[in-house]
Amino acid sequence: MDRRSFLKTSALGGTAAAATTLAAPAYAQGKRTLTMVTSWPRGFAVLDDAATYLENFVSELSDGSLTIEKKAPGELVGALEVFDAVSSGQADMYHSADYYFIGQHPGYAYFTAVPFGGTAQEVTNWYHHGGGEELHDELGQIFNMKGLLAGNSGSQSGGWFRKEINSADDFNGLKFRMPGLGGKVLGKLGASVQNIPGGELYQALSSGALDGLEWVGPMADERAGFQEVAKVYYTAGFHEPGSALAANVNLDVWNELSDHHKAVLRYASMAVTHYQLAETLANNGAALARLQAQGVKTLQFSDDVWDAFGRASAEVMDENMGDELFAKIRGSFETSLANSASWINKSDGFYVQQRVRVLGQ
Repeated sequence: MDRRSFLKTSALGGTAAAATTLAAPAYAQGKRTLTMVTSWPRGFAVLDDAATYLENFVSELSDGSLTIEKKAPGELVGALEVFDAVSSGQADMYHSADYYFIGQHPGYAYFTAVPFGGTAQEVTNWYHHGGGEELHDELGQIFNMKGLLAGNSGSQSGGWFRKEINSADDFNGLKFRMPGLGGKVLGKLGASVQNIPGGELYQALSSGALDGLEWVGPMADERAGFQEVAKVYYTAGFHEPGSALAANVNLDVWNELSDHHKAVLRYASMAVTHYQLAETLANNGAALARLQAQGVKTLQFSDDVWDAFGRASAEVMDENMGDELFAKIRGSFETSLANSASWINKSDGFYVQQRVRVLGQ
């Protein structure tokens, strides 16, 4: 697939050409500034937090020789237009969730989250020690991008609903927001699935355009205000057990960077993942308690519903196996997941079970 040739002749390619002065890296006395478009409104908990940490860490680690100019949705391109903007060179890099872009290639789901996939730790294990970053780059070669992960929201909640889900049949006809392959799973259960940018979700839920939605978790969801317009909250979901955030760089821009600046971006991205995930997990419990104090009812899906999620997830994953690169990424991911889980289940997982049994926490 010659993505570069396509973009040069597309409408977006024309826009990118017209915007060359916006995209060109800024140089002054040996300094360089990269324009980073994001999918997050300014101030969005967890997600824009991660983008802001990246902006700050890069400047600090480079002693100001490399800086990022962060652009919120609408300031240069829309929330879901960041992929093509960076691929074409209209912007230097983006911060987003790569599963928004499974329309470009289904393999991008693995660089955010897949149904019944890895926890945040397991995803990180794969990415840095199981070949994930190399596969991100192989996928990025098609679209003129260098892959980086910069953030992880941890296990995402099952979602906000106007009414309880008592069986899988309750998803039939439900207007629900869920991106990525998880959304395709709910589609198999009969839901009318929509991929709406985060900045538009509150209005969609409050107006009735949506019957329910998944977002991130208690810390982010509380700040978004969903508890004001829905009171049923499922705290565990099948779709995103550890959701990575991507900070992908235009490949031409990446290749022009010095080795030092490349290292700054890589290590700043790793630091963001560690720091932002820890902040999120440290605050989710207290945020959940505040949601409950505001009348939110917290629930778990029944085993029957989880079984339906599992059957539909297997169908969705298998439907993409005709794509050679998807199959390669899936195989690599599942091998790493099995290796990680073989120890975690016998160590951390068992320990937590015993701690809860003995101490109740």
